[in-house]
Amino acid sequence: MSFAGDVHFAGRTAARLSANPATAFGRSAAVLSKADLSMVNLETAIAVGGSAEGKTFTFQAPPAAFTALKDAGVDIATMANNHGADYGADGLSQTLAAIRSSGFPVVGIGADATAAYAPYYTTVNGVRIAIVAASQVPDETLVSFSATDDSPGIASAFSDRLLASVRAAKGKADVVIAYLHWGTEYDSCPNSDQRGLADRLAAAGVAAVVGTHAHVLQGAGWRPDGTYVAYGLGNYFWWRSFGNAQDDNGVLTLTIAHDRVRTADFSPSRLDDTGVSPPATGAVARTVLGEFTQATRCADLSSTPPGH
Repeated sequence: MSFAGDVHFAGRTAARLSANPATAFGRSAAVLSKADLSMVNLETAIAVGGSAEGKTFTFQAPPAAFTALKDAGVDIATMANNHGADYGADGLSQTLAAIRSSGFPVVGIGADATAAYAPYYTTVNGVRIAIVAASQVPDETLVSFSATDDSPGIASAFSDRLLASVRAAKGKADVVIAYLHWGTEYDSCPNSDQRGLADRLAAAGVAAVVGTHAHVLQGAGWRPDGTYVAYGLGNYFWWRSFGNAQDDNGVLTLTIAHDRVRTADFSPSRLDDTGVSPPATGAVARTVLGEFTQATRCADLSSTPPGH
């Protein structure tokens, strides 16, 4: 399974989507399509027009975004993040309609809490996989658009429903993966909320936790209990470059056997001036890998599974 970080269609990436959804991801599509299953964080409302929420940054994209993801080799996305409801109730309604119409698998958002926290199930090479998603970013989106029993929204990591969903999925699947939107922006080390939630998810039975939101790489590796955690994968397909570590990211590929992550490979990449993140080489690759390695140290994670 391969995972990349934050994706949206604004500015330069919106232009790529408008030009041709099938080629929007450019050279990065070859990386995303290699694995049996690939996943990203789709950090935008899927809506056209309407009124933006009163936030500093708001993002929206047309339903063609799902075509771009599919044609790039992405198999599933999470929308449990602080931009999934950027265009209010109307935008959320459009988003849910676009998901239904596209048939593209999306987790972490839904017409009610049951749908938002529901795992996505699939079988790969005989292994039954369940994927759940939630946001731990305490902002306007969680306040106004957390899914409830009778209202649509995103899945909140502060709700007991997240762990209940993991436990239920563990009874039906060989492997459970959680994709979280969490962390402190621009901080490569995980905060206490991330660490605490990783503890609880591991205890509930996840094999791996993958995350985004910090806009920089955070560490990844194995916990002593064997659970694999990748705290943050950075900006992968993004509307701006910054000339610093915010441009650095990568694709994480996990090899899973039975109910555990057995190997992990991080392929470094960096945003180019079109918003695409092609594979990094040479000095750029060394820089990105250095950032990733340093972040792993402060996350207290191991580069090898327990017992190796």
